[in-house]
Amino acid sequence: MIHRLLSTQVIPRPLDEVWEFFSTPKNLNVLTPSEMSFEFTHGADEPMYLGQLIEYRVQILPLIKATWLTEITHLKDHSYFVDEQRIGPYQFWYHEHRFTEIQSGTLTTDTVTYAIPLGSLGGDIIHTLAIRPKLQSVFSYRQLKINEMFAHE
Repeated sequence: MIHRLLSTQVIPRPLDEVWEFFSTPKNLNVLTPSEMSFEFTHGADEPMYLGQLIEYRVQILPLIKATWLTEITHLKDHSYFVDEQRIGPYQFWYHEHRFTEIQSGTLTTDTVTYAIPLGSLGGDIIHTLAIRPKLQSVFSYRQLKINEMFAHE
């Protein structure tokens, strides 16, 4: 079953500044909760480009780390980019990041379309009880960190 998570946030900073931060792959580490033990293994040292492969390890369950390889499959400068999982814990992962300049700063919109690798019956239960809440908590954490980092000066 395909699931979708939508997260929006207004960042009170100019689009150029917001884009520069989000299009720098290594900054993902700052936006990931420490309990996920996130670490890059390859591809995050360069500015983002179409076709870029970024590999990292992430704690998905206590004592279980997974390798996650994503590819930047769509990219329009100062507008949007998409990362798609090539290897990782999901059956399917398509994460679209959009950036829109608005009067009060920059509107960011994350749309994650994903599927988990379990059958529909067990997968629905695990998704409802564990996976969806975990994803929502990661995006809530990101919003808090972004608010801290991009607060009005």
